[in-house]
Amino acid sequence: MNMFKTNDAATPEEYFNTLDEPRQEHVKQLHDFIQGIVPKLKPYMQAGMIAYGSHHYRYASGREGDWMVIGLSGRKDYISVYICAAMEDGRYLPESYQERLPKANIGKSCIRFKKPSDIDLDVLAELIREGARILSSDQQPVSRV
Repeated sequence: MNMFKTNDAATPEEYFNTLDEPRQEHVKQLHDFIQGIVPKLKPYMQAGMIAYGSHHYRYASGREGDWMVIGLSGRKDYISVYICAAMEDGRYLPESYQERLPKANIGKSCIRFKKPSDIDLDVLAELIREGARILSSDQQPVSRV
């Protein structure tokens, strides 16, 4: 079962057209924001959302695959930014930013909020940069828990 709602959008531009306003404008704003922060992570569609960059992961069970570094999704009631990087101690990176993003609902790899003005974009930029750095470093592959 795929936990991400899929759509038929083949490009970020097609994806924008699937969203109603004001969500469409908010997601476009965040798309431009993410590209400005991590321009080397090229956008594409994965799992029904805009994905930036790719990394290879390996679970302790031996299961492995390729997944986005950063993800952006405009849901009906909120926007989700996914930072798909675990810290070296096994704690997911967004969880360590919970106190610095008090208006966001934070899951293991996900930051959910209603609109960009609800969060501190400087903190989000730092989080995006850190996630990209972890997954593009020459260190050992990051294990996903």
